[in-house]
Amino acid sequence: MNLGASHHHHGHAPARFVHEVELACELRGLRLTPLRKRVLALIAHAAKPVKAYDLLDDLRTQTGKSAPPTVYRALDFLLEHGFIHKLESINAYTGCPHPSERHSAPFFICDGCGAATEFCNSQVAELLLAHAQELGFAPSAQTLEVHGRCARCQRA
Repeated sequence: MNLGASHHHHGHAPARFVHEVELACELRGLRLTPLRKRVLALIAHAAKPVKAYDLLDDLRTQTGKSAPPTVYRALDFLLEHGFIHKLESINAYTGCPHPSERHSAPFFICDGCGAATEFCNSQVAELLLAHAQELGFAPSAQTLEVHGRCARCQRA
């Protein structure tokens, strides 16, 4: 069942992704500081979702210094503006393939290799919001993560 969905695998075309975020920041009047851009680039170049302390280690390797609060502030900025997603169940971050538009999307997370695939389908989010309204529920955040094994791990 397709439902008009598109699937996005993260970790490809990182330079293009960073450039799209730069353009989105420019259009929205946001400041993409050098640190925020470095954190974004690390996430963009990662082959799978990355944890905050791994980002911190990478920044320390690049710059010789970085403190956890600075990394978390950069992550908060990137999350707040929809440039990255936080995968709550594995406490890791991944880039958003649509950095210029705000949206919620379910993720398929492979328990074998750790890859995360965003399932872009507005009907899923709309269905959840419609059901919440029927229940008189006012959602403030939406996280849907499906764990399993990707095709590659199933073949291995």
